[in-house]
Amino acid sequence: MSARHEDGQSAIDTARQVLAGLIVAGLRELVLSPGSRSAPLAYAAAEAEAAGKLRIHVRIDERSAGFLAIGLSQGSQTPVALVATSGTAIGELLPAIMEANHTATPLVVLSADRPDELLGTGASQSTDQKQLFGAHVRTVLNVPAGENPSHALTGALLALAGSATRSGGPVQLNLQFRDPLTPEPEATMANQRWTELRTGLWQQATRPVNWSLPEGLEERRTVVVAGHGAGDEAQAFAQLLGLPLFAEPSSNARFSAHAIGHYRPLLAVGAAHIERVVLFGRPTLSRPVARLLADPAVTTAIWQPEPVPWYEPGRRREKVISTPAELLSFAGKSPAQWLRSWQELDAQALAVCGELYGNEQLTGPTVAQAVWNTVSGPLLLGSSNIIRDFDLSAAPASVASGQVFANRGLAGIDGTISTGLGLALATGKPTVSIMGDITFLHDASAMLWTPGEPAPDLDVVVYNDGGGAIFSTLEHGQVAQSGRYGQAVERLFATPQDVQLQPLATAYGWDYQQASTHAELRQVLRAPKVRNLRLIEIIADRSRLRETNLELSRRIAALRWPARA
Repeated sequence: MSARHEDGQSAIDTARQVLAGLIVAGLRELVLSPGSRSAPLAYAAAEAEAAGKLRIHVRIDERSAGFLAIGLSQGSQTPVALVATSGTAIGELLPAIMEANHTATPLVVLSADRPDELLGTGASQSTDQKQLFGAHVRTVLNVPAGENPSHALTGALLALAGSATRSGGPVQLNLQFRDPLTPEPEATMANQRWTELRTGLWQQATRPVNWSLPEGLEERRTVVVAGHGAGDEAQAFAQLLGLPLFAEPSSNARFSAHAIGHYRPLLAVGAAHIERVVLFGRPTLSRPVARLLADPAVTTAIWQPEPVPWYEPGRRREKVISTPAELLSFAGKSPAQWLRSWQELDAQALAVCGELYGNEQLTGPTVAQAVWNTVSGPLLLGSSNIIRDFDLSAAPASVASGQVFANRGLAGIDGTISTGLGLALATGKPTVSIMGDITFLHDASAMLWTPGEPAPDLDVVVYNDGGGAIFSTLEHGQVAQSGRYGQAVERLFATPQDVQLQPLATAYGWDYQQASTHAELRQVLRAPKVRNLRLIEIIADRSRLRETNLELSRRIAALRWPARA
């Protein structure tokens, strides 16, 4: 180790000590963007990687780095470290930290900083970054230049894991470094003592519940809503009580015979028959579901055995329930024909969708159906229309073929390519990420892969309909249709684009393929790949999206509730 400086511990010793503590705690992945003030962390990370204790992922864009870290963490279910230099570099991490906050994703931001004596002097790349992330980190702890980081590191790790009253999530350790920022003259990667470290295991607090049916439950017309992240518990609960299950794709609870695939438009037919709702996870996709949960005539409860990050206590109307016995008593068991009635309606809705989308032309719902039925590994769904197409057309299955991911913390389009890259790296499995063209272009620079780092196996499927189609399905579509604002809605909301994606793929060294029919898309997804990184483009048309959606809603709303129910 280096000699102690007159003004305290050297920058490289501080960096080594911090990384050693993270490694002992169980961190194995570190995402780094280049910079000079963060050099001590870069050199220490290189030493740790050479000793087999850490894997470094280099991203030149900090925003891409942040979302790569989200994918790595969610795919591995372990914390991930992020290293960035001072100044705007730290600010670029904010979107990913905001997303991680609302999904309780454990990220450790190691923000390199200038020492206090340089702040406020106009020194290059110096700013007050100690409180930059505000409420979006569980804690921010500063280590002044020359001080021992042990106490701050311990506090950061405790906040990272969470407690009985607050969920875990991202933390910031702000490390102020003085020169010199490079290792000692005699130091090499080979003569560091990382080999003595034993990595710890990241312990997850969540334990699955073994639901068991008690005697004497009352019959109630209850439905189970599985929002983002609900998981197996929601489908096991619905299965036990014989209840209909309304499961978003990223709930990972859609793999059940009780799942009602077309629940969203079917609420126009069946909502009036529902007495109670049990909510698992976070509902993010559906206005009909939001109206159901807000209906004062419907009694609602949320299963919450531990703290969650996505809402503040007291801000939602659902009764919070944390014990299995109370939740079972609240929900009750299904009356005769209750589930069957929803299943019959679902079959009729499927027929309606078949009439509207049953041709070889690729539309959002038919692309979703093809991808859902073909992909067997990790699947990342982009925000906006794509995830809603899956919500409509991803047929419930009896067995899960792969895990579904989505950035639903704030439902932004940021970093979707980067998140997919992180998932593929973390799982080591062939991964598919599907998104719209605007979402893709927002993160297109993430396609730049670092030479020398093994590329993960990732397909990025781009549904390219030349702009942001989702706005036509909202109130803005009605404004556009009226002509009262001329082309303002198209220009300001849809943001049309005509970027050529094939040359872009070639420039970044990705393989490129295009599909225009169902058969071509299935064939492309199953075909052997030339490169690990592949861009698949689907050319589509959004001109009739609003009309088709309205027609679907009209036809399904015209269905009749089964008389025997």
